[in-house]
Amino acid sequence: MAKVRRLERAYRESKFRHDLVTPKDYITKPKVDGYRSIHLIYRYRNPAVSFYDGLLLELQLRTRLQHAWATAVETMGTFLGQALKSGQGEGQWRSFFEVTGSAIAHLERSPPVPGYEALSRNETFVQVAESEARLRVLEKLRGFSVAAEKIITEKGQGNFHLVVLNSVDKSVSIRPYGLMRLEQANEAYAEVEKQAQSGEPVEAVLVSAGSVEALRKAYPNYFLDTHEFILQIERIIEEAKRPPVGSRRRVFAPRTPSGGA
Repeated sequence: MAKVRRLERAYRESKFRHDLVTPKDYITKPKVDGYRSIHLIYRYRNPAVSFYDGLLLELQLRTRLQHAWATAVETMGTFLGQALKSGQGEGQWRSFFEVTGSAIAHLERSPPVPGYEALSRNETFVQVAESEARLRVLEKLRGFSVAAEKIITEKGQGNFHLVVLNSVDKSVSIRPYGLMRLEQANEAYAEVEKQAQSGEPVEAVLVSAGSVEALRKAYPNYFLDTHEFILQIERIIEEAKRPPVGSRRRVFAPRTPSGGA
């Protein structure tokens, strides 16, 4: 958390040419769906590349645990066929990610998710454990990750990589593009987006070059990698089994999200 705040200050106090138009602190005030992060939205301004002036760009600053939560939401949404990232989907799944977001906030000694403020750390962890048991979340997530042999890397050097996930066969293809082929890379990316819109089980991202391991670390959702999230949920469940000495465990009905089933 301290590093996130230092990074936020560094951007805010920098001599950026771009104009900061909308800072959003979703750590101090988490979203109701459990999402936590810092968003800094700028209006692009650069005399050397004035073609882009006026466009908006967004920087998202978050801790490793916050990133693990966001990755798990995207991965589970992919396989459930539900837009959990956009606040849609079944109420029980939305409730699970709300309470886990609040549990991670407790781990980071930060404000809880709205709707869970009245729960103590232990009570929140107990709710996570009960919700996970009902939905068998860890069992599902462990079966999702893309195996090494399912990562297909095309030969060639590139300044950019087009990463395409097929969620049905759990495969990832990585296609390199040189600096002079950026237009082709954008066209290929747009084609995959069309395939996704037509119902094919594919997702794509066009990123700056790096090793496969660097890509996996930066974009774990495109490799269905929820290892860090699984570790944290296991930690939370283990702690839930050890209620504070002298306390009485209370049973809570899960909160129904707005519009939830």
